[in-house]
Amino acid sequence: MATSNATQGLHSPGALVKKATNWFIAVAVLFILLGIFAIAEPFAAGLGVTLLVGWLLVFGAVAHFFAAFKGHGAKHVILQVVVGIVYLIGGLYFLTHPIMGVSTLTLLLSGVILAEGVLEVVAYFRRKSMHGASWMLINGIVTLLLGGLIWFHWPSSSVWAIGTLVGVNLLMTGISRLMLGMVARKLASGGV
Repeated sequence: MATSNATQGLHSPGALVKKATNWFIAVAVLFILLGIFAIAEPFAAGLGVTLLVGWLLVFGAVAHFFAAFKGHGAKHVILQVVVGIVYLIGGLYFLTHPIMGVSTLTLLLSGVILAEGVLEVVAYFRRKSMHGASWMLINGIVTLLLGGLIWFHWPSSSVWAIGTLVGVNLLMTGISRLMLGMVARKLASGGV
């Protein structure tokens, strides 16, 4: 009878870390490439985000319909079914009208960014005596300007806003993960 060892195939912990960092770095490079594509083609990226949101809403609707019949009383069933219907309508809207969906998401995004900017400015005034609090004010002002730029140029901002912001986020996430992966690989190989 053959016995198998749980560590069979692992020559050393360093080999495992190197293999893990290779995957980490590969995913980081993929994020960087997707970010560059999204920045180069922001409207296509915005359509992609809209379709993703549409599918997530449809899957959320299905989850709410299943949750409705877990047996927590009539109030629970009605609430879950109503939320599921709203999710389904929103998801189908984004899937069947993706261009209008990009515009809707852009308007929603501008409102969220404006609200974030207001909250940052309020946070500054509450903490202005703290060292470095002026950065909160600068962040709030820049955020308000960005939100205002998207809001006042809507619906034409729908062409670039979602895709560009998602692209920048993917690019920065990819770069930061790439740097972390390189450092982890260097530490695993004994470097400092």
